[in-house]
Amino acid sequence: MSHMPVVYISGPMTGLPEFNHPAFHRAASQLCELGYHVLNPADVVVEQQDWVTYMRADIKLLMDADMVAVLPGWWKSRGAMLEVRLAEALEMKVITIEKLIVGGESA
Repeated sequence: MSHMPVVYISGPMTGLPEFNHPAFHRAASQLCELGYHVLNPADVVVEQQDWVTYMRADIKLLMDADMVAVLPGWWKSRGAMLEVRLAEALEMKVITIEKLIVGGESA
């Protein structure tokens, strides 16, 4: 049996209703149903609720992933862009949520 990759979900949060958490949770649920282990930054709770503190916590979470799945609009998000650049620099696969759900890891 092959190891299912650990997937970190990246996408826009700041300025969106409910910080876009419903989209993160929907994606996490779909990926879990496919057997992936999911790291969802929408589940991160920090004491000091500012962008820098959240990003530091999210980047720590990202370091435990094998790949990054991006939500629609990720390119409009300063945080998601940073996560994707970091993942690419560390030679992690970056793929859209849609492609991962439809085609799997090899998409």
